[in-house]
Amino acid sequence: MESVNVRRRQVLAAAMLGAAGVHAIEATSAFGQSSPDAGFGPLLRIQAGDLDVAYVEAGPALGVPVLLLHGWPYDIHTYVDVAPRLAAAGYRVIVPHLRGYGATRFLSDSAPRNGQQTALAADAIALMEALDLDRPIVAGCDWGARTACILAALWPERCRGLVSVSGYLIGSQELNRAPLPPQAELQWWYQYYFVTERGEAGYRKYTHEFARLVWQLASPKWQFSDTTFQRSAEALDNPDHVAIAIHNYRWRLGLAPGEARFNELEQRLGSFPAIATPTITLEGDANGAPHPDPATYARRFTGRYQHRLIAGGIGHNLPQEAPGEFAQAVIDVASF
Repeated sequence: MESVNVRRRQVLAAAMLGAAGVHAIEATSAFGQSSPDAGFGPLLRIQAGDLDVAYVEAGPALGVPVLLLHGWPYDIHTYVDVAPRLAAAGYRVIVPHLRGYGATRFLSDSAPRNGQQTALAADAIALMEALDLDRPIVAGCDWGARTACILAALWPERCRGLVSVSGYLIGSQELNRAPLPPQAELQWWYQYYFVTERGEAGYRKYTHEFARLVWQLASPKWQFSDTTFQRSAEALDNPDHVAIAIHNYRWRLGLAPGEARFNELEQRLGSFPAIATPTITLEGDANGAPHPDPATYARRFTGRYQHRLIAGGIGHNLPQEAPGEFAQAVIDVASF
């Protein structure tokens, strides 16, 4: 871990000198071979838990930390226009590629390619420890929102605030055993596709095409460009991506095992614990993905809480479609 300690000293020194900070430490682009985006600096790496995590960082090293977590089938560019807004407001912003995305890699070839919800939460905790993030604001969308909710529910002492798109997303295998009305089941069509061998093979063969379709269905009014889509689709070429995505959806239905080391955490989540951490939940007015009605989860938040509906044809990938509103929620929850 000596390299991590050296990096921390560099970060602190850069902050004290008023320099650009951590972005100058490593010259690798955040997008593989693509050109750097104006919203992000270079890609950084750190070993944390089971992973060698690839992430970007923005803002002053001594600022209030914010951990931004993306979902499926998206990547760190969900926050490409959020991060600079928060950095300009003085926050230290960390945006990691989740397991199975971008340049993030497992440290061991034998590690289970596990996509269950507590594995992703454990990754986030390990990253917080590796980067010495002191009570960050945790914020997310899709899988990232679920992870952020789990962090706030199970480790409230480690979270300063929570911003969650589509609200309380903690799930359980037991809950998922219950059938939904046909129209609701239809929205989960890809989940049932993924439990078949044909579905796994299809997703592996047509990963980018599949992701584009999900983007279109989940955000029917978002007119994203080919360039916008492609820079995120590159992250899905990670060699572990398909295995992680398939396992996530099979595990939800109880059709794939999780890891025994997470059993106790899953049991705690199965009771749907209340979240006392100060929270703002967000929803777009044109979200085409499955999502709960805000009235069904408001009671889960027992601390200071506010829900905001973002109008204007905003879909599922709210932070990228409405970055100003998402960034403002992070700033506002910090003062709760």
